[in-house]
Amino acid sequence: MSIKFLKLGQIYDPRKKSYHSKLLTHASNPVPVLLNGDVFRIFYSARDSHNRSSVGALDFDIIKRKILKIHKKPIVTYDSTPSYFSDGISLGNLFKLNNKKAISFMGWRTMEDGSWKGEIGFFSLTNKLFLDKVSPKPIIQTDTDIDPISLSYPWILETRSSNFLAWYGSTIGHDKKNSKMIHAIHKAHSNDGLLWKKDGLALSFQNQKLQMMSRPSISFNESGDYEMWFSYRSGNGDSYRIRLAESADGEKWSQSETPDLLNISNSGWDSEMIEYPYVFIHKKKKYMLYNGNGFGKTGFGLAQLIYEK
Repeated sequence: MSIKFLKLGQIYDPRKKSYHSKLLTHASNPVPVLLNGDVFRIFYSARDSHNRSSVGALDFDIIKRKILKIHKKPIVTYDSTPSYFSDGISLGNLFKLNNKKAISFMGWRTMEDGSWKGEIGFFSLTNKLFLDKVSPKPIIQTDTDIDPISLSYPWILETRSSNFLAWYGSTIGHDKKNSKMIHAIHKAHSNDGLLWKKDGLALSFQNQKLQMMSRPSISFNESGDYEMWFSYRSGNGDSYRIRLAESADGEKWSQSETPDLLNISNSGWDSEMIEYPYVFIHKKKKYMLYNGNGFGKTGFGLAQLIYEK
């Protein structure tokens, strides 16, 4: 028996209408949070006219596949003062911290030399799923040894023993052959979700083939093993795709040899690239939110895992 993701269609296209000056374009890195019944509040990263990203949201019935409400004001905005997220917030995942719902994110800022630097923080939510507070400092930062350049989209998971694991993207250098960056998946662990110790490389990159990996989404298969769905891009100019890696313990990962289980469409909003997966389970069914063309410029859609004989 084989598995694949069946596309259920585009959910939201931000090109149709803008509702706020900080939510002009894009709907990247969607994160679903169950409101009630079959209704999810889906948070996403949108951009203003200067490409600074804030967090928007909409309420979506996953069974009826219908948007019930679009929140016209941003839930969280980039910082107006110099900080680790003064130029943007790009979302990671939902997790629980001190019995409160929280969403991890990559906060980023532009440096004096024109480059940008990403580090990892989080914001917590009220009981009504609106902003409570944002972590004032990053919880995972760059350093000279393991993460020397920049970090990206995290996935934080609370274990059965109440410890925390995190997987995140890290820019670790450039390939001289194609002048493209090498962006790998790293891992860290924590006792409380606030103070982290880095473990280094989690998923091996392959120059030219799997050179730029980002936005890991961690779930479990029927056997209880870890699954990591992630974006990847080769160094030969191809656009982003989504791939699977598997692990028995969350430490040692092997990349699936099967073809991509979700691919670009022949035409339309996701015909050029698919990226930024978020895999989650609702009523025993496994779904994936993902972005299409232009790094979320055409919005995001939904797919469901199915089994084929």
